[in-house]
Amino acid sequence: MNDGARPDPAHDLPYWVALHRVHRLGSVRFGLLERAFPTMAEAWRASEGDLIEAGLDTRTAREVARARTEVDPDAEMERLATAGITAFARNAPGYPSRLREIDDAPPVLYVRGAWKPEDEWSVAVVGTRRATAYGRQAASEFARGLAANGVTVVSGLARGVDTIAHRTALDSGGRTVAVLANGLDTIYPPENRRLAEEIADRGAVLADYPLGTKPRADFFPRRNRILSGLTLGTLVVEGDHQSGAMITAKFAAEQNREVFAVPGSIFSPQSRGPLGLIRDGATPVTGANDVLEALNLTMIGAQLDFGRAAPPESDEERRLMAVLTREPSHIDEVARRARLAAAVASGTLALLELKGLVRDVGGHHFARVREDDGDYVARRPDRTSP
Repeated sequence: MNDGARPDPAHDLPYWVALHRVHRLGSVRFGLLERAFPTMAEAWRASEGDLIEAGLDTRTAREVARARTEVDPDAEMERLATAGITAFARNAPGYPSRLREIDDAPPVLYVRGAWKPEDEWSVAVVGTRRATAYGRQAASEFARGLAANGVTVVSGLARGVDTIAHRTALDSGGRTVAVLANGLDTIYPPENRRLAEEIADRGAVLADYPLGTKPRADFFPRRNRILSGLTLGTLVVEGDHQSGAMITAKFAAEQNREVFAVPGSIFSPQSRGPLGLIRDGATPVTGANDVLEALNLTMIGAQLDFGRAAPPESDEERRLMAVLTREPSHIDEVARRARLAAAVASGTLALLELKGLVRDVGGHHFARVREDDGDYVARRPDRTSP
């Protein structure tokens, strides 16, 4: 059982991938194995009794035992390599840090292409498959504005708004990421195969399902938690009350991410979802700048210079640097002390991290990378003001 030691993630990865083949092993049961065994290799080889002692039910323990006779961990890795796919366990470097924060983070994420550090600055753009002319224009304008400002556009490769968002981001020279509801060896809808190839070449295509998994209706809602979990916020362009876009917005709110909605006609069924979101507290937006300002990303395109630290420039950046120390602090405490909204603090901390000024040490805790040189002290927020 677990003695607190942690293995080399790369050495343990084949066993994460092999266990991920067990249908009944989801995020919660993987967590039980993580706590009970020093490595997933040991969990893979454990007896049914030890698996039950770790917290698995009898049926799941039997499925793990059966999988050992059917699945070869090394062969699984070879299949992924042949397909040009990289797998990331959620405890390993390379796994998207924002996604790791959500309660139901996928145990294993499969990637074709490359998830890059700058993709932490991302916004999900989602909406109906049956977009109106207004919706198509709005999706295009928002995606173009976000991409032009260095923000990665994340969507689900579906027909309609998703396809428009991906295509516009690519045509604008930006990065885009597609999240699928099936294994990466299947592209759905099939007419988007070429688009998926372009996204993989210039961004990333992601899934939390093993190779060979075909799309199913019940997979799409669960996929949507990844769309919202990867990103700083979710923008809903069009959709009815029961649409997948509304499910993504619900996940975003539960994950403490910003929710944006494009207002539309009260007479259009496709505007019912966004108008309902606005009624319930989502931020109405009429252009990409509204999204950028809400997330404090208006200067991201101009400020980024990867590989070297840049000084904090905005008031929000200076306020956060003023309250951060080398001792890690939880993001909620940092936002409270800096007197910033949670969404603004989250977006600004992502910017400061890529500038090399702060570090995410895990568990929503952030610390300064270097000691205060005095520049920020004079700019500390007035704690006596209301």
